[in-house]
Amino acid sequence: MNRLLPLALLVVLLPTGVFAQLTYTLSGVVRDSATNQPLNRAAVVLDYEKSTTGTYTNAEGEYSITIRSGPHVVVVRHVGYVPYRQTVRVRGNTQLNVQLPSVSSQLEEVVVTSKGYDRNVRQPLLGVSQINIAALKRMPAALGETDILRSLQMLPGVTSVGEAANGVNIRGGTTDQNLILLDDTPIFNPTHMFGLFSVFPPDAVSGLDLYKGNVPARFGGRAASVLDISLKNPGLEQTQLSGGISFVANRLTLETPIVKGKLGLLVSGRAAVNDFLLRLVSPRLDNIRAKFGDGTAKLFWRINDRNTVTAMGYYSADLFQTNLLGSLSNINATNTQYQQEMANGMVRWFHAFTPALNLQTTALVARYIPKILSIEDSTNNKVVLKQSLLQRQLKSNLNYQLANQKIEIGASATHYQLNPGELLPGSSEAVNYQSTPPENALELALYAEDEWSLSDRLALSAGLRYSHFLNLGPSVVRQYAIGEATDVTTVVDSVRYGAGQVTAQYGGLEPRIGLRYALGAKASIKVGYNLMRQYLQVITNTTTPLPTSRWKTADAHIRPQVSELLSAGYFRNSANNIFEVSAEVYWRRTQQVLDYKPGADFLLQPYPETQLLSGRSRAYGLEVMLARKKGELTGWVNYTYARTLNQVDEGADFRQRINGGAWYRANYDRPHSVNISLNINQTRHHSFSFNFAYSTGRPYTAPEGFVRYQGRTYPYYNERNQYRLPAYHRLDFAWNIYNASLKARRWQGHWTFTVYNLYGRKNAYSIFYRTEGQATNPYRLAIFAAPIPSLTYNFEFK
Repeated sequence: MNRLLPLALLVVLLPTGVFAQLTYTLSGVVRDSATNQPLNRAAVVLDYEKSTTGTYTNAEGEYSITIRSGPHVVVVRHVGYVPYRQTVRVRGNTQLNVQLPSVSSQLEEVVVTSKGYDRNVRQPLLGVSQINIAALKRMPAALGETDILRSLQMLPGVTSVGEAANGVNIRGGTTDQNLILLDDTPIFNPTHMFGLFSVFPPDAVSGLDLYKGNVPARFGGRAASVLDISLKNPGLEQTQLSGGISFVANRLTLETPIVKGKLGLLVSGRAAVNDFLLRLVSPRLDNIRAKFGDGTAKLFWRINDRNTVTAMGYYSADLFQTNLLGSLSNINATNTQYQQEMANGMVRWFHAFTPALNLQTTALVARYIPKILSIEDSTNNKVVLKQSLLQRQLKSNLNYQLANQKIEIGASATHYQLNPGELLPGSSEAVNYQSTPPENALELALYAEDEWSLSDRLALSAGLRYSHFLNLGPSVVRQYAIGEATDVTTVVDSVRYGAGQVTAQYGGLEPRIGLRYALGAKASIKVGYNLMRQYLQVITNTTTPLPTSRWKTADAHIRPQVSELLSAGYFRNSANNIFEVSAEVYWRRTQQVLDYKPGADFLLQPYPETQLLSGRSRAYGLEVMLARKKGELTGWVNYTYARTLNQVDEGADFRQRINGGAWYRANYDRPHSVNISLNINQTRHHSFSFNFAYSTGRPYTAPEGFVRYQGRTYPYYNERNQYRLPAYHRLDFAWNIYNASLKARRWQGHWTFTVYNLYGRKNAYSIFYRTEGQATNPYRLAIFAAPIPSLTYNFEFK
């Protein structure tokens, strides 16, 4: 009995002794990272085994808390500062000092109305947007591919007709009314794989500016907007390597100095060759081939403090093969291939006369070659329909910067050479060689712009551009009966022009005006007016232009489009520039818009004016946006009300006029849109992003009935775009894990897990009809009808 008493006493006292040994103190000081001043009433919260405890700092920023040994998640918060998170393993009394960066000191991470600190309020321009590239890479992406065009659709006033649309529609404009530039060179088809991905190499892009309101006078040639994308200049001091691996494509980018401090080279490439995975998805996709690639190289030479030379080359290629789409007419084909190539080059010389005065001269060339290849079922011979577009340009601009004024003067000359269509039969005996007359044109422009701060409250941006367009021979120009439709039955004569002769010319002034009046240090109202002319356009009879759609210059019968835009807006920033609020209204009128006659066919058509109708368009809308640009939670929410209506009644008799000459909804008329993009930065190693998009369904044309004749069913159409698709909405999610090893080293890995269309919405891309027995039934076509997860590994080596 006496032996059991000490043992019982030990059992009773042991838990108390162990507990005492497992209890320690966590203490430290919380300070401002910039000023090193202590922060009073900062919250220190600890999570341990599903229990939470915490305390506050005193006036000296000190805190102390008793905790048990083991791993604890420590979170330190203070109003106006970025939260601090860290896992601490406590094995004894622990000192943890924390420095919190203020939110106002952070770099802006999301969309801003324009470049620069608080510039959306101060700059006298409307409708100017920029997406921070780092923020863009954190956003959810389809199949793990960072996509500039898809990200732009999260902005107000930017939409598309569907998930596989070949471009974007901006403030009531068609896709070809957007001037898209990559380091000053034009991009004629901005997408891979019929619109699923954009062609811009994400690792090589340094910034992008979207002008959908006031467009600077240095830009011309399009009627709706300008998307100006800049590539990085290569680093001149150290070599860097970055890239990524995903289910769709693999990327690699190299930046290296050739001569330190003087000459640097950037090379970036991307290739998608994983189409063999399609066979694993479904046997029906066994004959599908889908490959694309793009690459760019940029050389930067700092000659001296006053002179630099930049050279850039870009190449892109696509191949898509299917037996699900139709082949070229009158060809029995086993499958059809769609190919496209783009090759751009640019050289730019920059010379600074003084710190305030500089001259920049640029020479560029861009070539776009789309093809349709039909493979004959009996001989395996490829019949090729080939087109090409060549643009060469020389431009120069002089910039003069004063204390309260910025002046720019410039000139440009652009030559267009088009091959509208050429049918190459190969070894086929059933197909004859055909060609469409080539097109040549010259566009000349002079421009001047002055951005002037007239007072503390009033600022003005005034630009004037004069453009002159000449359509050149050789060509044959038909003359049609006056007042009659332009078709083969009304031809009265034709005129033949030799090489270099002017067949038609157009031109005029293009004023650009923006006015800002400040309501205080953080708010302003603005008004603006724009006029732009477009001499080069796509002609098509599809809802979204295919990569093989035909480009056409203005000529004796097809006049240039002329667009006028009026806009006004209210802009306000919060006191610390964390929040930004804007509201803009706009009204656009466009003359000489083109649409197609019923049954139009543009392939190998030597006189496309016989397939086209001319008219006018009007668009108006309201765009409201709230953005949080700094902090743990960043992102934006916006709402757009927008309408686009067309009236096409010129160059046709009453039977050919669309909807009898009345106003009708454009293909991309989507009145209501809501976009929400949020990014949650949990720590330096984790971030979570969500995108939500909602929009009214786009209009489509449905047959009013069907007629059966000789055993076949034919649709009967009455009005165009009289119905709408169901509303579109989608939620995407992304989880970014940075430096998963948590070690500071030269090689850094970054994982991105994405789910596109998180709740599996079956959004209708189009309505199609199928005859089944004696009935013709409608069906919805959905591109992404289920959640699509993807995993991407990105890396960086310095």
